[in-house]
Amino acid sequence: MINKAIILAGGMGTRMSPLTKAVNKQLLPIYDKPLIFYPLSILMLAKIKDILIIVNKGQLSQYKKILPDGKRLGINIIYKEQNYPKGLPDAFLLGEKFIDNKNVALILGDNFFYGQDLSSKLIKSTKLKNGAKVILHKVIKPELYGVAKTSKSGKIISIKEKPKKYISDLAVTGLYFFDKKVVEYTKKLKPSSRNELEIADLLNVYLKKKKLTSDILGRGGAWLDTGSIEDFYKTSAFVSAIENRQGFKIACIEEIAFNNKWINKKEILDAIQFYGRCDYSNYLKKLIS
Repeated sequence: MINKAIILAGGMGTRMSPLTKAVNKQLLPIYDKPLIFYPLSILMLAKIKDILIIVNKGQLSQYKKILPDGKRLGINIIYKEQNYPKGLPDAFLLGEKFIDNKNVALILGDNFFYGQDLSSKLIKSTKLKNGAKVILHKVIKPELYGVAKTSKSGKIISIKEKPKKYISDLAVTGLYFFDKKVVEYTKKLKPSSRNELEIADLLNVYLKKKKLTSDILGRGGAWLDTGSIEDFYKTSAFVSAIENRQGFKIACIEEIAFNNKWINKKEILDAIQFYGRCDYSNYLKKLIS
């Protein structure tokens, strides 16, 4: 079982400069909520309550203004500062003490997921006992992503990072589930030509041991990487369209906590007071009216 997770919210955000010179990308707004709410909501939908958020050095105070420690959500949030990006698997080295020889999930702080059956897929993935699991999503330009080649039965055959030649249109999304050996395997990885630890190399360790599985986010789901200005605003427009058409909020973390029975009406009222007079607070009022 997976009860712990890491949100990797560091990085320089250079593709979104100069916006990210003053504010961390994950604190910029996707429609009416900071981006960090979206990956956090995914972990909460997976019923994961013990969360480590890795942030850039010097930006911790910004995060603690909006997400102090998770108590008001009925969860536990702790932070770790990262001096500079060293690749995605570095999250497991920074979080070794937090992981404490347990299975763990990792989600990238700039990834957005949406889907009707997403919650059931997430909960199913947290039942992982051994090995690693990735979530795949079909994309138009696979050369921009890490991709997985699969057999007709859905078994992963190979994983390549930004392949120049077409091997598959199934991108490996920024949501991963690992067993307790992830720290041990990460310590054996060698930096790539970019002088970073590569997630593809870590996944290939599991693949060689025949312990890498996958699930596909189908046609009813959406996965968006908000790493560029264009994608960032496309995601914001997507959230706006869904929320204004259907009347419910995506990534309302208090609503998820309330539905999970982690908090009660008192915490919702406290949240309304915390956010002040705004549409988000008005939505929270409807939950308990």
